[in-house]
Parts: sequence; structure tokens; C-alpha cells
Amino acid sequence: MISLAGRDILHSWGKYVFTGLGLGLLIGVTLSMAGIYRGMVDDGKALLANSGADLWVVQRDTLGPYAEPSSLRDDIYRSLLGLPGVLRAANVTYLTMQIQHGSQDARVMVVGIERGGPGEPRYLIAGRQIERAHYEAVVDVNTGFKLGDRIRIRRHDYEIVGLTRRMVSASGDPMVFIPLRDAQEAQFLKDNDVIVNERARVRTNPVLNPPGLPGMAETISRSQESSRMVNAVLVQTAPGWAAEEVAATIRRWKRLQTYTVPQMEDILIAKLIATSARQIGVFLVILAVVSAAIVSFIIYTMTLGKLREIAVLKLIGARDRTIAAMILQEALGLGLIGFMVGKTVATLWAPYFPKYVLLEPGDAVRGFAAVMTLCAIASTLAIRAALRVDPAAAIGG
Repeated sequence: MISLAGRDILHSWGKYVFTGLGLGLLIGVTLSMAGIYRGMVDDGKALLANSGADLWVVQRDTLGPYAEPSSLRDDIYRSLLGLPGVLRAANVTYLTMQIQHGSQDARVMVVGIERGGPGEPRYLIAGRQIERAHYEAVVDVNTGFKLGDRIRIRRHDYEIVGLTRRMVSASGDPMVFIPLRDAQEAQFLKDNDVIVNERARVRTNPVLNPPGLPGMAETISRSQESSRMVNAVLVQTAPGWAAEEVAATIRRWKRLQTYTVPQMEDILIAKLIATSARQIGVFLVILAVVSAAIVSFIIYTMTLGKLREIAVLKLIGARDRTIAAMILQEALGLGLIGFMVGKTVATLWAPYFPKYVLLEPGDAVRGFAAVMTLCAIASTLAIRAALRVDPAAAIGG
């Protein structure tokens, strides 16, 4: 049977091989789509792991700081340090923005950190950590910037003193770490024109300028210009304390929303990237249907082209099982070629995707099983056509 299928493939090897290559490109796209989803999940987990936090304390009734906006006063961390089970607490801000360096343009997440606290980059591949209180930055290598470069964030220029890797947001944007005070100013402090207009508006408001209190409007205006806000407080629990136990204490006594690592993973994966996951799933189904249709069409066409030969086989005593096995082997061979090509091209072009593509061995195994199953199902149409051939057709006109 193997020789029979092999001889038939050799008879039309050009069409067979090129069909396998085309199918392989489709399979490569399919594996890449699965890898993009895995990469999104891994980005989310890397974001949490790199923060070094056991708990995220955010504004009440929000899914912050990654899935929703969250704002807290930056002095809250002091009250958290006095709670049982809290080892360390540090403020952090997150701001996704576009930054420029010369002709380069990059979408990044600017992270404001406190030196030596949770949220600081866990490791560096070059340079050093931030040591000065202002105007220094550590960036992910995917930004394309180098040590010594200067980048502009809002009003100020920052010198890049360190490079890190795999520090990305949940959406895959590389991170830029700057001192917390600078990040607060970049995110919360209004620009000069807005401040001037706001002060003028407050001074002309009679409600805010009651008789006998001429300085009240100015006081209110300046308080509104304050940048003493953060997006979250990262908390590390003391040894021997369960994270959920400490989180329950913070929720009860501080009336703040607090998330543990599993809860934050659920927010990032089940909520933040859920729509993207469904979209990728639809693409995978479409690609699977198209691949099955291609295999079915090619095998059916090849079978129609050799109906007379099949009739001859039946006439000399070949069983239906032998003929069905021949067609099935040709379909599975097409799937094998396609998968080998697809796995190769997916591996080769994965580094060139703008987002991280994670090709897991388990997905490759499942993909191979799915390809072979689809090819087997796709061969049924051709097998049915072959089994209906009348042996008398071999001696007919």
C-alpha cells in the first residue's frame, strides 16, 4: 500500500509538493496566531512577575492599574506599612504614551518607580539602575534605544542609564522606567497654559471668591494642580503571611481595592485580552476550514484524474480498503509536508513580529494532531468517489 501511494505521488509530484508548500504557509500562519495569543498571556504574566509585588493596592471599585485607570494619594503607602503582614510598600505610576528620539518613534509604557522598591526592573542586561532623583531612565531593549541616548518625556529629557529585557505592558509595549516624582509630573501635572487658564477661571468664579476670603480661589487652584497622585501601591508580604490574608486586612481597614497575583492574572488574561483571544480563535477556525478545503480539493482532484487506474486496480482484485488506504496516505503525506513547512516558517518569521510570539512545544504537538485529523477527514470525499468507481470502466471506451 505504501508503494502504491508513493508511486502515485511520484506521478504528480510537482502538484503534490507545491500544494504541501501552500498548505504549510497556512499552517505557519495558524501556528503564529496561536503563538501571538501565548505571547499575550506571557506578556501579562511577565508584567506581574517583573513588578516583584505580592499585592496591588488600587482605587476602590476599579480593575486598576492595568485594565482600568486608578488614582491614589501618594502618602497611602505609609499607612499600609503599619499593617500586619506588610513587609514593603512602594508607589508606582503607569502611563502609556508615544515618545520620540530623533527620527525614532516608539509606543511605550512609562513607569514611575521608587528606587530600590517593588516595581524596579528585576535585572539589567547593560548599564545600571536609576540612582538620581530626576532625569534618568532604564528602558527595555525593544524600544530600540541605547545606553547614553536621551529621550524626551513631556517637558524633560532623560538619559538612558540601563537596559533591561522582557519588561513589557499587558499589550506588549516596552517599558521605560523613570523616577516616581518625574512620572507623577508627566502624568498628573497640567501644562503651563492649562494652569494659567484654570487660575483665571477660578478667580472669576464668584462661588469660589466669597467676600472676606480673597485667597481661597488661589488655594483651591493650586491644590488642583498638585501631582501628588499615583496609580497603585505595590506591596510585598512578610514571610509566613498569606497574600489573601493581608489583602483582606487592607480591604477591611483601608477601604481600598487589593488584588493578589492570581486575581491580577485573571484580570489581565480573562478580561483584558479576552476580546483578542476570541478574535484569534475565530481566525484559527477560519484557517482550519480553509486548510481542510484545500486538502480536500487537491486530493479529490488527484483522485478524479486516476479513476481509470482505480478501476483497473479493482478489476485485478484490489480491495476497497487498499484503495482507501492509498488515498488516505496521500492526504496524510500532504499534511505532514504542510506541517513541517509550517513549523519551519513560523519559527523563522516569529522574531520579526512586532509583538512577542511564543511557540510552545505543546501547541506544535496539538497542531500536528489537528492537521493530520483534518487531512484524514478531508480525504473522505475522494475516498467515496474512488469506491464508487465501476471496475468495468477499466475496459470501457
